Amino acid sequence: MTKTVNSGILCIVVLLFTLTASAQSNAKKITINGDLEIIQLTPNVYQHISYAEFQGIGRFASNGMILTDGDKAFLFDTPPTELLTKQLVEWVTQTMKFKVVGFVPNHWHIDCMGGLGYLQSIGVESYANHMTINIAKAKNLPVPAHGFKDSLILNPGKHEIFCFYPGAGHSMDNIVAWIPSEKVLFAGCMVKEINAKGLGNTADGDLTTYPQTIEKVLQKFPDAKIVIPGHGPAGGIELIRHTKELLMK
Repeated sequence: MTKTVNSGILCIVVLLFTLTASAQSNAKKITINGDLEIIQLTPNVYQHISYAEFQGIGRFASNGMILTDGDKAFLFDTPPTELLTKQLVEWVTQTMKFKVVGFVPNHWHIDCMGGLGYLQSIGVESYANHMTINIAKAKNLPVPAHGFKDSLILNPGKHEIFCFYPGAGHSMDNIVAWIPSEKVLFAGCMVKEINAKGLGNTADGDLTTYPQTIEKVLQKFPDAKIVIPGHGPAGGIELIRHTKELLMK
């Protein structure tokens, strides 16, 4: 009897993972140009993918998120350059017909807020962890306009945005953004894609607190159906568990 029950549970887990993977692989991908792609994950959430050259790494893909709400759009992370950010915004406004009204970076690195200067030049409001703002000032980077300490709730329309700082990990200031109506978590670089073999760049983070940070995210967002990492394909909550396993190694 125990073997039958355990087998049944295993089948359900495998089925859920297969459905999540299938949903991601079947998601509609739109190519804007050779350096920009969009994947629609839910009726209101899109993953934007940008390709740029990074010193010492080469050509590399970075993720961000777009939330659409009525006739508005909210960005989470920009592409690494102002040109790519301009191209992304123009596509959102001209092709999708949404006005970009807000922006939240996951942390201070260039693959999160390299296009903030452009967004500010067209009047887009920006919100960030106070630590991100302080680091940006210290490094003479464009500075987000509005700060928060532990959490922030934004309501650009019908879809609530919950920004949460779980602690240091990939960087000292990394946050996550949760869209409860869509069950989508933009986790950024603190969470790794399912095929990642390592933690990537942790030079600006804290490996001591990283495990506790990931555990907080896992405990706070158990209902996440789609998790978007900073790099690589989106997945489900298994991406957070996979990152936790990498940290245990």
